[in-house]
Amino acid sequence: MVDRFTSQPIELPPAGHEFERADLIFYGLDHSGDSFEARVFLDQRGVGRDADREHRAYVGSFFILGHGGCFGDVGHCDVPRERDSFDLRPAHQLEPATRIVTVTEAVRALLEKGAEAAKVTVVAETEGRASNDVLSFDRVRLVAYA
Repeated sequence: MVDRFTSQPIELPPAGHEFERADLIFYGLDHSGDSFEARVFLDQRGVGRDADREHRAYVGSFFILGHGGCFGDVGHCDVPRERDSFDLRPAHQLEPATRIVTVTEAVRALLEKGAEAAKVTVVAETEGRASNDVLSFDRVRLVAYA
């Protein structure tokens, strides 16, 4: 887990492509540790260490209500690898999460500047004295809806 992530450049929709909405979708978020806010930035060059909500590239946040670790018996917090398609029980409480941040205006602004790609930077912030090393996810992608 880390406190900060910067992606490789993600391709933006082609110039002139009409879209109604653009979302950054984060898949496979780990929420087994502490709760945190993930501040999201979208910029051609990336974002430095001092970035906060006032930064020009800030596009929004998502929040994870963490479980604070496992306090159950052995195996209690192990997420099953496979589920039977007929299993009607709710998903395991630690199934990886998905979060969506709508970035329509930010993508349009980048396209107006002639950008073809942008980097996504995510900065995790916890409350109090907890470590900020709480950020872990499988992938992020940009989706534009016509």
